[in-house]
Amino acid sequence: MPRIRTSLALLPLAFTLALQAQSTAPSANEPSTLTVRKNSHLVVLDVVVTDNKQNPIRGLKQSDFTVLEKNTPQTILNFDEHEPPPQNAPLVFPKLPQNTFTNYTPLPENQPLNILLLDALNTPMKDQAYVRYQMLRFLDGMPPGARIAVFGLTTHLRILQGFTSDPEILRAVLSGKKNLPQSSVLLNDPVGGDYPGSDASSFGSPDFGEVSANVQQFQAEIQSFQMQMRARYTLDGMNDLARYLSGLPGRKNLIWFSGSFPLDILPDGDLADPFAVMASAEDEFRQTTDLLTTSQVAVYPVDARGLMTPPMFSAANSGRSFARNPAALTQAMGNWDQQTAEEHFTMDAMADATGGKAFYNTNGLKEAVQKSLTMGSHYYTLTYTPTNTKWNGDFRDIKVKMTTAEGARYQLYFRHGYYADDPDRPATPHTAAAPVPSAMGTAMLRGAPNPTQIIFEAYVAKLSSTPDATIALDNAPAPKVRGPYLSYTINYGVDVHNIIFETTPKGLHHGHVELVALLYDADGTLINSISNTIVADMDAAHYANVMQRGLRFSQILSVPADPKQKHEYYFRIGVHDLTGDRVGAIEVPVAAVHDQTAIVSPATP
Repeated sequence: MPRIRTSLALLPLAFTLALQAQSTAPSANEPSTLTVRKNSHLVVLDVVVTDNKQNPIRGLKQSDFTVLEKNTPQTILNFDEHEPPPQNAPLVFPKLPQNTFTNYTPLPENQPLNILLLDALNTPMKDQAYVRYQMLRFLDGMPPGARIAVFGLTTHLRILQGFTSDPEILRAVLSGKKNLPQSSVLLNDPVGGDYPGSDASSFGSPDFGEVSANVQQFQAEIQSFQMQMRARYTLDGMNDLARYLSGLPGRKNLIWFSGSFPLDILPDGDLADPFAVMASAEDEFRQTTDLLTTSQVAVYPVDARGLMTPPMFSAANSGRSFARNPAALTQAMGNWDQQTAEEHFTMDAMADATGGKAFYNTNGLKEAVQKSLTMGSHYYTLTYTPTNTKWNGDFRDIKVKMTTAEGARYQLYFRHGYYADDPDRPATPHTAAAPVPSAMGTAMLRGAPNPTQIIFEAYVAKLSSTPDATIALDNAPAPKVRGPYLSYTINYGVDVHNIIFETTPKGLHHGHVELVALLYDADGTLINSISNTIVADMDAAHYANVMQRGLRFSQILSVPADPKQKHEYYFRIGVHDLTGDRVGAIEVPVAAVHDQTAIVSPATP
């Protein structure tokens, strides 16, 4: 990491916005959002309180709540009400010159983060298309200031759009051709229109005899294997998402659109070997929900299939198999009812375990998202230290009750328990959260919210339209990255008011600042990076000028040339005060950088 000792250069007039916005930067004295890690003995409960129409109840006090753990009352140590600020005035975002980007925002800090998870692994294509249609309708009335990210799930988790409050950016993602519905390789009917067991329903006919029984057994085992793999990939994706979110402070609302998710696969008494298809993902489910709750993630599962009727009555099915074997209709109905009930049970279990709410048997997916955001934006945070200090891994159920007669009519949503694993035990990959990332590590995650402890601007432009076989100086590409490259300049304009400068015995103002630019692909894989550390010692006059004008610096980062535009790349640009551990960061799609002659700021010597 290059270290540069410098007398900080002054900002040109083009970078005055950050200085004008300095009063909106968070103060060092402001309270930080409560974040609870796995090794904490403090239990944190986010409690959503609504009436019977899911409208939030406001203005409750700590004395209105009672918390019990295994029926033992607990002492509430901290109590906070979280509510989105009133939108009395429109949010005014700064208008910047072309190719100039900033992390300044008029949005309030410490508001919940919302994640839309589009589950292509477990959802037929026709239902995926309906989800996107409903989400585009939702964006027409999206709450101002709501911070939303979009993830996709196939056999792995993929980030489609980082956190943004701009509905047009979200609209472009949801309607873009690169993110169209995908066919799941593990669904029995990846397109949609079929129903579980329909192919095998005719095999109950005695005309088939032993051959039909063998075929039925084979089909059932194949379907069981597909379900097991879908459960495994789904839980792995949820784990990855929970680890990603664990470093971000505050509450996260995960709105998960899925067509199905079988938690248990029960023995089938109609098969020659009933237990050949039996499997369970309950252990993995426990680990996943445990990781989600320690990361303060509330899950709102939404059944992407909407309001369903038994598919065997659909006009698309001929009914010939039922005519040959009338008992098959009853069997098919029973199979469909059982599988649907199990899928909805799993969604309820995930919601109950994390403090969310499941939505199914409704075509109003847009309304489900609106309710999820409303519920997840107004909540109460209660903390307590358990009276039982024996960490033996047992499940401890939690109950939250209202102390008033009026409160008995309210509906409460909160996580209903946790596993009392020793919080001081060494972390393991499967049962504990990932190591807590540094402030800068979290800030530089692909798609993460833009921290604003340090306000800055970045002018980004292509140096040349001709690819170069050589990568830029001081760049650190990933091992498999190859040229040719296009080089981009990144000119920083940093408001230094929230950077700590210590006074040395000689009367100089000493600062220690890190400037980092990362290049990611669409999957969040790091492609290239550059980092510079500036050590500054300034006399009083120079310090006064820097406080008025700010810091200027320039870096050059190379991007693999992509003439056929097969890849999407993203800059993640950050400023880190190494003394005060304060950060600022922005994310810029390479596609958002318009071609123009680059204006290169002179690098600090």
